[in-house]
Amino acid sequence: MLNQLIKQAAADVASPSRRGFLKGAGGALVLGAMLPRTGFASEAATPKVVGPADPRPQAFIRIAADDTVTVLVKHLDKGQGIMTGLTTIVAEELDADWAQMRGAFAPADGALYANHFFGIQGTGGSTAVANSWDELRMAGAAARAMLVATAAARWSVPASSVTVEKGVVRHAASNRSARFGELAEDAAKLPVPQNVALKDAKDYKLIGNPSLHRLDHVSKTDGTAIFAMDIRRPGQVTAVMARSPRFGGTVKSVDAAAAKQVPGVLEVLTVPRGVAVVAKNTWAAMKGREALTVEWDDAKAEMRGTDEMLADYRKLADQPGNVATDTGDAAKALAGAAKVVEAEFVFPYLAHAPMEPLNATVELNPDGGCTIWAGSQFQGVEQKVAAAMLGCKPEQVVINTVWAGGSFGRRATTDADYIAEAVSIAKAYGKAPVHLVWTREDDIHGGRYRPLFLHKVKAGLDASGTLVAWRQKIVGQSFMEGTPFEAVMVKNGVDATSVEGSSDMAYAVPNLYVDLQSPKSPVTTLWWRSVGHTHTAYAKEVMIDELAAAAGKDPVAFRLEMLKDHPRLQGVLKLAAEKAGWGQPLPKGKGRGIAVHESFSSFVAHVAEVSVDDQGRVTIDRVVCAVDCGQVVNPNIVEAQISGGTGWAIGHALRDEITLTGGLVDQSNFDTYQPLRNSEMPPVEVHILPSTARPTGVGEPGVPTAAPAVANAVFAATGKRLHHLPFTRSGMV
Repeated sequence: MLNQLIKQAAADVASPSRRGFLKGAGGALVLGAMLPRTGFASEAATPKVVGPADPRPQAFIRIAADDTVTVLVKHLDKGQGIMTGLTTIVAEELDADWAQMRGAFAPADGALYANHFFGIQGTGGSTAVANSWDELRMAGAAARAMLVATAAARWSVPASSVTVEKGVVRHAASNRSARFGELAEDAAKLPVPQNVALKDAKDYKLIGNPSLHRLDHVSKTDGTAIFAMDIRRPGQVTAVMARSPRFGGTVKSVDAAAAKQVPGVLEVLTVPRGVAVVAKNTWAAMKGREALTVEWDDAKAEMRGTDEMLADYRKLADQPGNVATDTGDAAKALAGAAKVVEAEFVFPYLAHAPMEPLNATVELNPDGGCTIWAGSQFQGVEQKVAAAMLGCKPEQVVINTVWAGGSFGRRATTDADYIAEAVSIAKAYGKAPVHLVWTREDDIHGGRYRPLFLHKVKAGLDASGTLVAWRQKIVGQSFMEGTPFEAVMVKNGVDATSVEGSSDMAYAVPNLYVDLQSPKSPVTTLWWRSVGHTHTAYAKEVMIDELAAAAGKDPVAFRLEMLKDHPRLQGVLKLAAEKAGWGQPLPKGKGRGIAVHESFSSFVAHVAEVSVDDQGRVTIDRVVCAVDCGQVVNPNIVEAQISGGTGWAIGHALRDEITLTGGLVDQSNFDTYQPLRNSEMPPVEVHILPSTARPTGVGEPGVPTAAPAVANAVFAATGKRLHHLPFTRSGMV
């Protein structure tokens, strides 16, 4: 039922909408931009960029009488800096002063704020800038034109003689000027120009400017930034959930007597996803949950451990799978190859583990709807799910998006899991606003993991050391099956997100075969920062390194030979190698490795330098990265995101995994699932290739190549290949 409702949400935002712009009260000028809607999801694994076409209203800009310009940002900023980046796009076309710019989260409204890549309002796939690039430029340019027209009419001068600079509209010949706030009320009365002139990249003053400060740096330093954990409503209570310790388990019986005796506990409720303890505060709720006695029904639960699951995966890998790509004749080419290299790669379940665990506040409204405060990443889904649960219309569900302390994909679920829990508790309790809090242990145990994957790769070289054949068999759960995305993302049994980066690899391989098996399990899985590229890029780039060694060729030269038709990949590969001093000798015990990959329409290469001691302890001494992400809006944010993605990838590759024993998760908190510590973070150099191409993503593309570059560096230092992640599985610590 919920899937049908979510699909209907897609249909709603895909339908034609009314024309015109929204004009605000109180002298504020509210403007929007114009772009087409696309379907619910792209047929490709990575959404393609769309350009401007027919006008449609999207309210993005508020110019107030005090000269402040507020940009309504429809995407969730969970630390990646898009509040600053998207505001910069508007400021550039407006010719505003950066000091007058502000940012605010847009309300939940799929008709106005749909992500054109998803067809619903939501954030993900590193699409924020790519999605908003045209509409925000056009919104800014339209606002500027209306301000200029207003000033020209007041001064009885041609609009062509009016200029704008740093938030001031001027007519030089008559020495007259006006600030935005003085013109906003009259400008709002003008018709919106349907055709606007956009700046040439050579004229940018703010876009690409490294001196701009982030809009959130002060509030996140002094503590005034509001996160979901900070929400306090009148009479608010706190809830925590007892969920089945095994995936797929359900409540069989509950004895709440002891829990109700805990001071501060108000009520114990059985809801669809488990048992909720409602209390006056978080501590009381947690202690009440500890006192619960719940009997779980494991009839449909996952009872295997990960070792048993991997054994089943290996059996599947030996069977024919669903074909993802089949060009040439890989089997014949492998049979005739001069050299054949084979490897099995294992990638564990991985948790997202954002610093701020999942939480949301839900307040029931008199009209039968509700108001939600959350770091909302998929408003278009959450609004529909909440409405279905309450029996109201989606527009009766108000979502106030606030800052989120990380996500890495976890807050964007296709069934609105934690939001649905919060709504169900608020509905069942009915007496006060409910703040649902997940503990760190809830988060680590709670699933929605990057799936467990097994790859078997076999590749062949001819007598000259040229790669002539590649066969790859991939086994891992699909997180698209059973969701509204399945219809477009799963074709002929192949989940595009499971094979992206392998089935469409850029290397020139005349005989390429990739197939996929998607075993089912109650273990809940979800996209994880850089999605399928997290494992496909690793297997590909480590295997390419092994092939280069077998061919007796330099790893960079070997890659360049096969990337002749991909100049942007060649560009980052050459730049990273150059900046890292590729080819320069290193002392014994040290190694240098490289990897290159395209994801989310961005191109990234990493070079890692490592030291490995006699006990197998790996120290990452230096990382050099080159990135081509098209036109750069804010180079500091690009550098931060690529550096962050590098640390994220390395930390997980070194030691992180989620394992199951008898269906129970072995890890529970940051003591057993350890993110990379600041003391372990290597120096990272980020080099950005200049480009005037459309902007693409940077939130995720820094992840795929970091770990294989380190693995290849370990090989260079020790001669040991790392096929089973994390590295601790191979004796590296």
